[in-house]
Amino acid sequence: MHRIIGALFALCLTVVGVTATQATELKRLTLRQDVLGWEAVGRVDLGRSNYCTGVLIATDLVLTAAHCVVKPERQEIVPVDTITFRAGLRDDVAIAESGVSQLVVSPAYLSGLRNTAERVRQDVALLKLSNPISAATASPFRVTSLSADTSRISVVSFARGRDAALSRENRCNVTGRGNGLMQFDCDLYYGSSGAPVFDLSSGRPRIVSIISMGNRENDKATSYGMELPRRVAELKNAFRTGVGVWPPAEAFEARRLTTSSERSAGGARFVKP
Repeated sequence: MHRIIGALFALCLTVVGVTATQATELKRLTLRQDVLGWEAVGRVDLGRSNYCTGVLIATDLVLTAAHCVVKPERQEIVPVDTITFRAGLRDDVAIAESGVSQLVVSPAYLSGLRNTAERVRQDVALLKLSNPISAATASPFRVTSLSADTSRISVVSFARGRDAALSRENRCNVTGRGNGLMQFDCDLYYGSSGAPVFDLSSGRPRIVSIISMGNRENDKATSYGMELPRRVAELKNAFRTGVGVWPPAEAFEARRLTTSSERSAGGARFVKP
């Protein structure tokens, strides 16, 4: 399987030369001061046991991978009331958390794409939070393109064996790039899907990709993501027009009114990186 994935992406990517010793070890963000500046990265909890990584790009919008919120067997979107975003989580304590009221993924992704490279290009979702998280609590990150002469990046993520707190790999590399795709040598694993890939080259970190998939072979990790600006712009526009948003505006309003009435009456699949 690893060889098949590598062969598929070799057709799309131009290899980028990097020094093998440039990658650095993961740092667990255990203390409150460790999380400063990274509060907008959080865990996207999917039901009781599955999760992905997500990141705020607005006070009410979380960016993550589409496959985290789509049931693979039927290409159906998971119920939004089973999703919780926990910003800056460390040792089961979040800086802030919120449920999700609506979400949107690429219609192309929902069409059941079989081409692996195209699935990665489309593997983007936006979650609208039920309760926006103040920028003073967790400042959202900007999405941008990675310049052609930049190969050094950083990733903040959760993963199997380190799902109780964020971990940051301060320095890893873009090892391949082309046709809207990127390849990385960062240390990622199950649960890292949706993890933001940051460019640290100028000022505050900026998101240039998110993790879609990856593999490990002989203790070497390789992961893949996509160019983001176009995808994110398309999904933001979907929220403005209502096209492709789940649940649709009518169903969302009906559910909101029902929940309000009940209250007044008293009444990730396990995901690969």
